[in-house]
Amino acid sequence: MDSETQRRIEEAVRRILETSDMDEMTESKIRALASKDLDLDLSKSPYKSLVRTVVESFLQERSEQQPQDQAEDASAAKEKEYDDDGDLIVCWLSSKRKVTIQDFRGKTLVSIREFYRKDGKDLPTAKGISLTEEQWSVFKKNVPAIEKAIKNMQSQIM
Repeated sequence: MDSETQRRIEEAVRRILETSDMDEMTESKIRALASKDLDLDLSKSPYKSLVRTVVESFLQERSEQQPQDQAEDASAAKEKEYDDDGDLIVCWLSSKRKVTIQDFRGKTLVSIREFYRKDGKDLPTAKGISLTEEQWSVFKKNVPAIEKAIKNMQSQIM
């Protein structure tokens, strides 16, 4: 991407962020508004990563203007890890499995997936699941029942 395009995207995203209600705004909405403003599809990988970087930078600057305890939370956000598509890596479950938060067609998904390495990139396999926010919420509510079922199975084996 050329420097002029990058500058235009950064300016458009910052303009949107400065005039938006941050409690209502999502990265997907910001990309959609900036795409419309610039007449450019920002859902593609290099643009998507740039938008995410501008949003994080904006939020970081904003948090530095707040009290010290909130600034500590912002510095923790700086250490987040992202994959090649700009998706947040929440954690690695093993050397081949990771949990990511991704935006897909305007929906936030929690993705638990197995990956393989090719040409220096982690690529997803079909082995895994992507949950919408609603599905993730249902899953979280049922974790105690799952843990109880696991304990019951373990006690039957022993």
